[in-house]
Amino acid sequence: MTGRNLDSWMWAEACEALARAERLHRQFFRLGEPGHRPVWEPPVDIFESGPELWIIAALPGVVASRLEVGVENGVLVIAGERPAPALQRAAAIHRLELPQGRFERRIALPAGRFELTKGELADGCLTLVLRNIR
Repeated sequence: MTGRNLDSWMWAEACEALARAERLHRQFFRLGEPGHRPVWEPPVDIFESGPELWIIAALPGVVASRLEVGVENGVLVIAGERPAPALQRAAAIHRLELPQGRFERRIALPAGRFELTKGELADGCLTLVLRNIR
């Protein structure tokens, strides 16, 4: 690869990395409903096993008392708040990558009637099990 081709390739890779970062930023941070505070959306994994739907949401630093979970009209709602660490208020910030503040994630459920049978918040992850009661 010649020097000019290497420079072009490196520039293209850098531009693609910036585009990926922008897509991720838009995925995690969005404006809430009109008149509401901005919110971020935690990433989730969803698995279906027989009549059960397993949902795992990444919620680092979120305590159970700041968490709300419910099912509304076939949509699972995970909401709450991840406060900024107290240390951050008096510190010089070099980088902030973990989202803070209000979060909300809405997940459309498959057809059927689901009830929450298990909910556990451990190791920075919320694990929910919903059972289809048809």
